[in-house]
Amino acid sequence: MKAHWTLKSGAALVLATLLAGSALAQQTSYKFGMAMPLTGGQATYGNDQVKAAQWAVEEINKKGGINGKPLEMIVMDTQADPQVGIQSVNRMISVDKVAVFVTAWSGVVKAVAPIANDNKVVELSVGANSPDISQLGDYVYTTFPLADVDIRAVAGYSAKEMGKKKAAVLFINNETGLGSATVYRDTFKKAGGEVVAYEAYDQKATDFTGPLLKIRAANPDIIHLQGLVAESPQVIAQARQLGITVPITSYSGIYNQKLIEQLGAAAENVIATSLAPGVEDSPLVKDYVDRWVKEVGRAPNGLPYTQYLYDTPALVAAVFTALDKKGIAPTGENFRKEMLAIKTFDLPLTGKVTFAEDHTVNKPVYLVEVKNGKWTKKAVVGQ
Repeated sequence: MKAHWTLKSGAALVLATLLAGSALAQQTSYKFGMAMPLTGGQATYGNDQVKAAQWAVEEINKKGGINGKPLEMIVMDTQADPQVGIQSVNRMISVDKVAVFVTAWSGVVKAVAPIANDNKVVELSVGANSPDISQLGDYVYTTFPLADVDIRAVAGYSAKEMGKKKAAVLFINNETGLGSATVYRDTFKKAGGEVVAYEAYDQKATDFTGPLLKIRAANPDIIHLQGLVAESPQVIAQARQLGITVPITSYSGIYNQKLIEQLGAAAENVIATSLAPGVEDSPLVKDYVDRWVKEVGRAPNGLPYTQYLYDTPALVAAVFTALDKKGIAPTGENFRKEMLAIKTFDLPLTGKVTFAEDHTVNKPVYLVEVKNGKWTKKAVVGQ
């Protein structure tokens, strides 16, 4: 009986190998999904991120693609809306048969995680920073450090290096704001500071006077803003109109030239985090920004995010190339195993990324500040 089962198992293994080889022989391209907001309030940033990824795919294919086979990016719109994201991801998995897809915006990342896990398809979160993204399941990974990296850095720097004693936290009442605001509050307190105001605003709000008046009354030394990129300039503008002149910190979402163009002098003393090197730190980043100016007529909106999106196809291509060389079918399960086996990827614009067992990644945090109408490098934390 044992010999019979051994023989049967061996035959099944040979058959499976032959079928896999046949499938790979018929493989004409390697697909991955890109689910980003192409329309809606976050489209300005989503479209620039997709453009960056498209440039990278074009360059990968010019160099031969995946062992001579093209890398193909399937792009779908999420509108930064969880329900729309669910529809888009379901289509990419069921119709386009992708083994891996890229998405961002914390609410979307969380909403589509069960789909990735149920279908054993890898979800790469590239840009969302809610701390609990690392706990969304076996098939959900981030290439972008979560809030417990950059928000801890800016909170600690504000208290220890800038000497701020009293902070106010203003945050959007959704997945983007809640977790990060908690991280800032707890870190600032641990560093010896006092959080004198902790105010949320509705995600559909357009007038932020109410929470800002409470913050003004609390008389903080510094304010941390954790909102979406679309409304953050308006929040800062209203704060300055109310006579709030203290420094305002935020995350990478506000780090773009558009903020300065919109706010003018009101942008002075705004400090943002960046989880990628800038033009002063890397000649490759300088060339990348120069390309934007030459081809698009401006710098990208949300520079660090576009850097991560530019680098993601290189990571995806590296995994597919390894699978192709080994003759392994590009399923989501195989993609995940190979990605974790490679573990560390050296990417062109953001540097090395290593996937930790707890589904997190770590990077140095660059702090940039608006001074005399320009973003200037302030400090690097965690090098």
